[in-house]
Amino acid sequence: MNKITVCLLLTLFMVSFCNAQELTFKKHSFTGYTFYEDGNKIPLNALIEKVAPNPEVLHLVKMSKTKGVFATVISFSGGALIGWPIGEAISGGDPNWVLAGIGAGLAIVAIPIGSSAKKNAEKAVDLYNATLNATSFYEFKPEYKMIANGSGIGLAMRF
Repeated sequence: MNKITVCLLLTLFMVSFCNAQELTFKKHSFTGYTFYEDGNKIPLNALIEKVAPNPEVLHLVKMSKTKGVFATVISFSGGALIGWPIGEAISGGDPNWVLAGIGAGLAIVAIPIGSSAKKNAEKAVDLYNATLNATSFYEFKPEYKMIANGSGIGLAMRF
C-alpha cells in the first residue's frame, strides 16, 4: 500500500510540472521552413494536423505555406530569366537583356512575399505556443503542503 501511495504521489508531481511541447521553426534560404517540436523535426502535414483544433493557427500555417511556395516559384523563375541571358552572353551569343530585366523584377517581387510567409510562420508558432502555455501549464497550479495530525505526517496537494 505504501508503494502505491508513493507511485501515485510521484505521478501527480510529474504531471503537475509537465508542459506541452512547444513549436519552433527554422528558415532555410531556398527550401522554405522546417518546423520542430521540442527539437524533433515535424513534417508540415503532421504540423497541420497538430494545429487543426486552433483555426487561427491553422489559417496562419496554411497562408505561410502558400506564400512560401508562391515566393519560391517566382524567385526561381526570376533567377532562370536572369541566368539565361547571362549564359548566352558568356557563350558568345546574342543575349536578350529584356528577359534579365523581367527576371530581376520577379526576383524583387518574391522578396516581400517570402518575408510575409516568414512572418505568418512566426505568428503561427508564437500563437500556438501561447495557447499551449495558457492551457497546459498555467491553469494547473497545484499547491503542496506538509500536514501532520494524530495519525501521522503526510503530503497534501490542492489543485
